[in-house]
Amino acid sequence: MKLRDRLLSGILGGLLVFGSIGISVRAANITEIPATEVDSVYNLQVQSNAWKGWAQGPSIYSESGIVMNIDNGAILYAKNIDDQHYPASITKIMTALIAFENYKLDETVKFTWDDIRFLEYGDAHIGIKPEEELSVEECLWGMLLASANEVSHGLGAHMKNGYDAFLQKMNEKAKELGCQNSHWTNTHGLHDPEHYTSARDMALIGSALFQYEKFREITSTYQHVIPATNITAEKRYVHQNHKMIRNWDSRYYEYCVGGKTGYTNQSLSTLVTYATKDGVNLVSVVLRTHGGGNNAYADTRAMLEYAFNNFTKVSITKDRIGDKRIAKIPQNAYVMVPAGAAEDKLEMKFTASEKTKDKSGTVAVTYEGQKVGALKVTMTKDYYNKLHGIDEEAVKEKRSENGSKLSSWLRLVLIIVGVIVVLFIAFVALVVYKRKQIEKRRRKRRMEYKS
Repeated sequence: MKLRDRLLSGILGGLLVFGSIGISVRAANITEIPATEVDSVYNLQVQSNAWKGWAQGPSIYSESGIVMNIDNGAILYAKNIDDQHYPASITKIMTALIAFENYKLDETVKFTWDDIRFLEYGDAHIGIKPEEELSVEECLWGMLLASANEVSHGLGAHMKNGYDAFLQKMNEKAKELGCQNSHWTNTHGLHDPEHYTSARDMALIGSALFQYEKFREITSTYQHVIPATNITAEKRYVHQNHKMIRNWDSRYYEYCVGGKTGYTNQSLSTLVTYATKDGVNLVSVVLRTHGGGNNAYADTRAMLEYAFNNFTKVSITKDRIGDKRIAKIPQNAYVMVPAGAAEDKLEMKFTASEKTKDKSGTVAVTYEGQKVGALKVTMTKDYYNKLHGIDEEAVKEKRSENGSKLSSWLRLVLIIVGVIVVLFIAFVALVVYKRKQIEKRRRKRRMEYKS
């Protein structure tokens, strides 16, 4: 490394160390939000309270809030879930999803000045230096636990065609998941007026990420040690910022299994939380929480407790669906219905994929007109053929015809190979015979010469 780069690295490293001390200071100096504004947000309408059969959910200090069932996509609590807000560091949930989908955990990420130079006083980081190397897995630990912004940038820049290609994948993935109110312009969540999302979109993204076992391990861990690198000899200790997994903290929640925090002056507090109880997996999201960061935890607890206490798990079987077009449904499939709901009011609608070579479909389950789950299923072969106009008998006949042609070709090939083998054996036998004849004549000459 050049002397100039080393000097710049040292200066920036020092500034970042002092900046890390300033994180709590910045939070402590947040401008006080008027109580009237906090109350007005708290009293905003909770849309799910108007859904038929739904118990009344809690008021929250967040402008938007949602609880979604990870296993089937059902929304159990909803307050302004499609309003656009700045996500802050919960952006890293989306960054992690793209990393899991496109990188191997043991790939090496090499950091550059571009991954570091944008950091300002107080921004979260773990002191990465230019030319330093971390595996993708260690990057995920640093990003998801310590919310390291330079690591987030480095993961994006590691993409084959560069940082912009990673951002493109973020936006494409959002659309693929059904997100309609998100736009991603960076991988870390530092403020950009064109970088925004919604509670519903974050719940969809968070649900997709929860499918990765390694993510579930990382997000549920309090402390992790990043080993020494090619540049830094010391170990780095990174800690989970989500307070609800800390069993010594007043904000601890026994069913919480992880999540991601976020804050900027423009976004206020944002929080994604995962919770599991009795085989039910939920994700909650709160955006733009008023009255301080503790209210984000209070809102989250209230929303999750509401969901766990006011809904019942109902198993769904193939027989219960009763649609002969369906061949297979997921094992242990279930939906969540309001406690005390009449299960005979459940309605199920099957929709098949229209893509060729895709035998999947979806069963949407509703209660009193409200979606309580969507199950991925497999359609029968007969229905798939009917859907795509496939004549099975014609297919069998064609296969038989192709098989006959193949058999004819195979017989011809075997005959040719057989002839070649016979000719080869005959050739070898002839060579051996001639050699024996030559050796016989030589012995005869030697005997004549001796006599």
